[in-house]
Amino acid sequence: MIAKTRNNTLKLADYYMGRDAEYRGELTRELRANARDIVRRVNRLLKRAGLMRKVTSGWRPSALNATVPGAASGSKHISCLAIDLEDRDGALDAWCMANLPALEELGLWLEHPKATRGWCHLQTRPPRSGNRVFEP
Repeated sequence: MIAKTRNNTLKLADYYMGRDAEYRGELTRELRANARDIVRRVNRLLKRAGLMRKVTSGWRPSALNATVPGAASGSKHISCLAIDLEDRDGALDAWCMANLPALEELGLWLEHPKATRGWCHLQTRPPRSGNRVFEP
């Protein structure tokens, strides 16, 4: 279940997924600032797209990230610079692909939908390629 505010936005609690309590010592000021930033940017994107999505992966402490199949050891989730949102119908990925200037304006990068079937991966730092839409 997703916690929502009255205006139907994601909250930090959605992003932390309870990990802020369990891994409190690892959640630095910098990570908290990064988390607030990505949630703010993604809420703006979702509002523009007219969609609401559940967080399927937000902050991942290093130890937890190491247990996620296929997760990169340097995943942006570790530093609160990435978020995965449920997207079973592909509507969010499709909206993002059709509105790349909005991603640029919001400072978001999208992992290519063909690599993320069923979810949408967004991040606030460019990948090595620098491409707005990138392949892992």
